[in-house]
Amino acid sequence: MAIIEIRVPSPGESITHVELYKWLVADGAVVKKDTEIAELESEKATLTLVADESGKISLKASEGDSLEVGSVACTIDTSVQPEADVETEEKKQTTAPADTEKKEIKPEPAKTESRKPEAKATTDDYGNVKVTPLAKRVMEENDLSLEDVISGLRRLKRSDVEAVLAASGVSSVSGLKKPASRESRIDRMSSLRRKLSERLVSVKNETAMLTTFNEVNMKPIMDLRKNYQDRFVEKHGIKLGMMSFFLKACSIALQEFPSVNSMMEGENMTTYDYADISVAVSTPKGLMVPVIRNVESMGLSEIEKAIAEVADKARKGKLSIPEMTGGTFTITNGGVFGSMMSTPIINPPQSAILGMHNILDRPVVVEGQIVVRPMMYVALSYDHRVIDGRESVGFLVRVKQLLENPTDMLFGKSSGEKELLEL
Repeated sequence: MAIIEIRVPSPGESITHVELYKWLVADGAVVKKDTEIAELESEKATLTLVADESGKISLKASEGDSLEVGSVACTIDTSVQPEADVETEEKKQTTAPADTEKKEIKPEPAKTESRKPEAKATTDDYGNVKVTPLAKRVMEENDLSLEDVISGLRRLKRSDVEAVLAASGVSSVSGLKKPASRESRIDRMSSLRRKLSERLVSVKNETAMLTTFNEVNMKPIMDLRKNYQDRFVEKHGIKLGMMSFFLKACSIALQEFPSVNSMMEGENMTTYDYADISVAVSTPKGLMVPVIRNVESMGLSEIEKAIAEVADKARKGKLSIPEMTGGTFTITNGGVFGSMMSTPIINPPQSAILGMHNILDRPVVVEGQIVVRPMMYVALSYDHRVIDGRESVGFLVRVKQLLENPTDMLFGKSSGEKELLEL
């Protein structure tokens, strides 16, 4: 018997303990190599525990336990291999004789023909069932039909049916009423959520936070994206979004208003010459804030690719501690959820955060005429201990000017067509 130990990895410096958030396999299950077996949470990030070898797993900790980095979370008995591998080997050994026997028996073709209509009927019966590519591959590897899988499911409960109805917008009861319920549940907050709560309360209690507002005419950026989107995608392989313009505008304004790019450290204040901008990303586990570094030296295509990379990692829980630390300024976009206006809370130890909101057509005055324009409210929350009102208002006005004149911002009052494609 060969037993290997799966130990808790280190999520980063200064972190000595993590919380076992969830086991992804059952005790005694036989897993394959590289299978994700557990989710671990630290104060700053989520990481996944992976099986180093195939075998039978034995859990050594429970969900919710606080585990020391380097401690044993489970063991794997490599002498027990997954059944699928055994079945595959047996099929390889018996394939040739089975084919020979079928050829020698004459009635076999008639049996095959009689089974085809049944298989077709099964496919038609479940034609609306969506199968992911990964599930389809596993079914093919194990010679399973859709009927085999569905027949192996447990019986449906009322809650299962109502969940599907809710997802499709259909109610199982008339009108806006829903079945009366007095149920409730208590779930323990994750380590990540507890730490986030502590940080938010400390910001409120320990900073002199104020918020200033302005509005931005988004038509110039929307027109620029419309005119150059296809060529931008062809050139760089990624779409030109809104966020890259905001990061670029903020990186320029931070150079012009250095106090907004500063932090208090005891009795000292550190001012940064570079713009490492944190971007708030909503994930199933909570808010993650990965950092895009040296935005001041990047073009739009580089910013878009960097945003896409860190956002994908955040949603998959693959962000490392270094990727979420060291930012000098933060941008958060509540507009994707429909927010019209909000007062974002500072991301410590930073001194300011910019809040974006949804874009709505509103009547505005342009050159003495009332016209309809796609407008966005923007908000800058800042620590008044570090940033004075003049700097905060000036910074936000400068961001507004840059966004409303994107070609001037990017190309120095040129048409920008050639430069845009070469960014």
